Amino acid sequence: MSEEHVLEVEKLKKHFPLKKGFLSSFTREEITVKAVDGVSFVVKKGEILGLAGESGSGKTTTGRLLLRLVEPTEGSVFFNGMDFSRFSDSEAKYLRGKTEPNGIDITKLNDSEMKPLRRDMQIIFQDPFESLDPRMTIKEIIAEPLRVQKVAKNEDELEERVKAIMRDVEVVPPEEFMHRYPHELSGGQRQRVAVARAFVLDPKFVVADEPVSMLDVSIRAEILNLMVDLVKKRGASVVFITHDLAVTKHVCDRVIIMYLGKMMEMASSTNLIDLPLHPYTKALIAAVPVPDPSYRRTEVISGEIPSPVNPPPGCRFNTRCPYAHDRCIREEPPLVEVEKDHFVACHLYS
Repeated sequence: MSEEHVLEVEKLKKHFPLKKGFLSSFTREEITVKAVDGVSFVVKKGEILGLAGESGSGKTTTGRLLLRLVEPTEGSVFFNGMDFSRFSDSEAKYLRGKTEPNGIDITKLNDSEMKPLRRDMQIIFQDPFESLDPRMTIKEIIAEPLRVQKVAKNEDELEERVKAIMRDVEVVPPEEFMHRYPHELSGGQRQRVAVARAFVLDPKFVVADEPVSMLDVSIRAEILNLMVDLVKKRGASVVFITHDLAVTKHVCDRVIIMYLGKMMEMASSTNLIDLPLHPYTKALIAAVPVPDPSYRRTEVISGEIPSPVNPPPGCRFNTRCPYAHDRCIREEPPLVEVEKDHFVACHLYS
């Protein structure tokens, strides 16, 4: 792994087994949902990498796999973002012993071995009301990671760190909000608290799972700008999961387009939005609302995303692609570099 990479993903898969009905229980064939089916990419230090696609494309499952919140079926996730000075001598020695040339493969660690890595790997969930404990005050919610990781030396230091991160996310004055409960805050304030909880440990890697999709349009830009500022200030790397391609150009450095658990296209956000190559990417961009009544959409896809239980053979987009031909049904297209740092999985370019 390059020193510029904080995370390297190799052939990552997650297949969820389905419960069989009475009649199908007599068959030996195992039925699985292929949520993520062999993705490989890297996350560079200090960058925001977007994961975009329709619902059911495997974005959220990929994000959870990167943090070992769900167990992978196959593949590796190498994490190279540890700051060993933050660990005790015994922890640092043990983790260095687990480090391979590409970093630490977190898929090989058990729960107790993963615990110290949680300082450098955090997540911001989609729904702040569901992810915040309603019985805890805002101070207790933000302070919990500090207590679990035993970072603060005493209560005074813990309170100061909580106040500092609350100022950073603009929940001010902290003294006014620290002793409130989540239901006493607005949706935007709750999401700011969720961001504060994720960044209070100064993590090196954060997964943001559609962090503004539950918020009013009027405050989405504020939260996005806040997250970008925190990333720049603290030098974190972020995987930003979204279904809104209009947001990716503003927030992300690079973007990966996913469909049925596969990577369709990967490029810088500017190139991908301005010069898309894959028919699926073009259709997603064409679906973004345009404030022009005379605008006519040129790339439109019909039908629903197929079931991940039985995905189409060959290219998984062939059932909805206007350019599909026999080869698309027979062969799965590889992800190839068409231009510098612009990768696409389509037989039109392979």
